[in-house]
Amino acid sequence: MTDSKFPHNRLFFALWPDDETRASCAEAARDLKTRMQPDGYLLKPERYHITLPYLGGYVPPDQEAAAKQVAQLVSLPPFILTLDQANSFKNREVPWYLAPLETPPELTLLHDHLRDALRNSGVSVERMRFTPHLTVVRNATVQIPPTRIKPVVWQVKEFVLIRSVLHDQPAEYQILGRWPLNGVWQPKQPPPQMALF
Repeated sequence: MTDSKFPHNRLFFALWPDDETRASCAEAARDLKTRMQPDGYLLKPERYHITLPYLGGYVPPDQEAAAKQVAQLVSLPPFILTLDQANSFKNREVPWYLAPLETPPELTLLHDHLRDALRNSGVSVERMRFTPHLTVVRNATVQIPPTRIKPVVWQVKEFVLIRSVLHDQPAEYQILGRWPLNGVWQPKQPPPQMALF
């Protein structure tokens, strides 16, 4: 669904780094750019995030409200995410990113749990493969092979809902909600279901 007033707003759940993690990621990005000379440009550290379920380019108010209600029902544990390699995608912007060599099962559980709970509640979710990554360079002129970096150890304690407002330049990220990860490890935990009225 589109809306002529907000044609380029994007809504997505994400992991949002704390200040210390953000600074460590920025240091790793600067080191990569110095060593590898990719051209392109470094993203500003305040834009760093890891996308979880992506809801689309425009989400109607009722689905946005339902997504927030779903998030309130999530009870999953905090976890440690170690970003210890850099890599790149093959799309036209040739983004370089930081990623874990091994994705912690808690991160996969959080993504899948949120995705399934949203769908069960009638909220549209874009179908895309989940590849956890934190973009640090855009418009690089060359791709980078998997490259080890100094590990960034991230204590993940919450997830957020973000609106990316693209009709303002530079684009702005608005955090619409924050939810703590304070549950316990339950690999078989079913997603919550909620009827939309």
